[in-house]
Amino acid sequence: MRERPLGVWPGRSRMRMTVASALLSTGLALGLVAGSPAMAAETATLSLRKAIAAPDGFADVCNRYDWACAAGSKGQVRGKALLSLAREVNNAINHQYRQVTDRSQYGTEEVWALPTSSRGGDCEDFVLAKKHTLIEAGVAPGRLLIATVLDRRRALHAVLVLRTEEGDFVLDNLNNRVKGWQETGYSFLRMQNPDAPHRWNAVFKGGMFDRART
Repeated sequence: MRERPLGVWPGRSRMRMTVASALLSTGLALGLVAGSPAMAAETATLSLRKAIAAPDGFADVCNRYDWACAAGSKGQVRGKALLSLAREVNNAINHQYRQVTDRSQYGTEEVWALPTSSRGGDCEDFVLAKKHTLIEAGVAPGRLLIATVLDRRRALHAVLVLRTEEGDFVLDNLNNRVKGWQETGYSFLRMQNPDAPHRWNAVFKGGMFDRART
């Protein structure tokens, strides 16, 4: 997924606008926006909706990185230490690697892989690096969920959601600050299921979905 504004690549802007419109229409069809009681109450935790296809490029991630699709709620890091560690890892990895597109690095689109030490990676690669680092540090894998969003410019983007007792927080390669999901202004499209992370569920919350209700 590319993080540039709409209109930078000819043809890609129209595709993203189509994606955004299609997803918004899907949310409307499912009764998840436009004042639906199902979304009437804003919470600190992102609610999962019906099952949905995984993002492009994710198909073989579970086979290559078994930890990326591991489940489980038990971990050594809890409470305030959890968010503190997340902030440290988010900042460290954002500075450790530079942003480079899949097209530049692999000659094709949508390759989900850990960042390379020589070149770096794109948003999905940063997410995988953060998830792996946090699991290795003792965070329960069920607390670390990959999510796809539309950013404030409605460009497709991937982030890591940290699930805590205080709510869901977002680790983002576009921001060194770990924010609550509502603070990002992003439109959350889909997210890994914490009980079965090889599966994905629709979210349809935040950003344009909330604006559609007003």
